Amino acid sequence: MISYAEYFKIFISLVAIVNPFGVIPIFISMTAAESTAERRKTMNLVPIGVTVILLASLFFGEELLRIFGISIDSFRVGGGILILLMAISMLNAKISSIVQTGEEADESIRKESVAIVPLAMPLLAGPGAISTVIVAAHKTVGVTHYIIMSSVIMLLSVLIWGVLRMSPWIVRHISATGINIITRTMGLILAAIAIEFIANGIKGLFPVLARI
Repeated sequence: MISYAEYFKIFISLVAIVNPFGVIPIFISMTAAESTAERRKTMNLVPIGVTVILLASLFFGEELLRIFGISIDSFRVGGGILILLMAISMLNAKISSIVQTGEEADESIRKESVAIVPLAMPLLAGPGAISTVIVAAHKTVGVTHYIIMSSVIMLLSVLIWGVLRMSPWIVRHISATGINIITRTMGLILAAIAIEFIANGIKGLFPVLARI
């Protein structure tokens, strides 16, 4: 089993990738026409959707890579590049087109329910979060590892639920500039994590580099 400090690092990286504070303006706009009861239902469904998606990635992601013949080191490099692109968009206080394109955003507005698509996926549990969970699942083996990783994912979902519940208060007390500052800070953390993913993946693909 890896250290608890490493699990804390995984949790922080997931928080940075998911960036629930950055989704608040989108959540408010997409649920503007909903009643209080409907908005509360959406708030409850979003973290449930995130939990299911990330748990599925945790338990079946590595098997999916094996089916397609993709090594975990190749996935680290690919996932790192993906996360780095997301981080660059976050540093510009934008939602990366990797997460959601303009066409997908327009389509989602016309949907009756936005809890699962696009809020839970791809805005929160998007490609970056899924990649991070799959890579983290490969760090070690054992039942304890998967129990702790499941707890990390559930704790992340509780955080998302809390942020969404507080979203009206946050909108009233934190300006768009404040949310952008949080997003840029998360982006900076994310960029560092992405570089580490890429570096570890390259070392795994080219072991000779690890001895330099």
